[in-house]
Amino acid sequence: MQTEQTYSLDELCALVDMPKRTVRYYIQNGLLDRPEGLNRGAKYTRSHLERLLFIRKWQQAGLSLERIQELISSPEHDLPPVRRRGPGTVEVWSHLVVREGVELHVEPGQAGLSPEQLRAFLRQVTAAFESISKQSGDREEAP
Repeated sequence: MQTEQTYSLDELCALVDMPKRTVRYYIQNGLLDRPEGLNRGAKYTRSHLERLLFIRKWQQAGLSLERIQELISSPEHDLPPVRRRGPGTVEVWSHLVVREGVELHVEPGQAGLSPEQLRAFLRQVTAAFESISKQSGDREEAP
């Protein structure tokens, strides 16, 4: 019979590259379950590790801790559920300029894109646009 692997707070923090203070803050605010045991005997499991990676992923995508808590509380939390817009709703959209006259508006949190992924997306869209524009220009020049 194999027992589940457990981690000390130091080991867990090294695996997720987070300070101990942050992990304790998440526990205090209900984002992360309490460990098994107390004080130096406290042990964290794979579920703690996965939850911290989940939190980090959505923070990097631009979601607030409040929004991440909502996701954790929902039964299926792989993607953020669509929130209904209402009076007083604040949304932060990225305005991407591909070329003069061509713009994209992206809400990175809903799209699940980190800042790095958003920049990569813009580079690829820009390259695709330039390729299509070049092809169109070649056709117009042909006799």
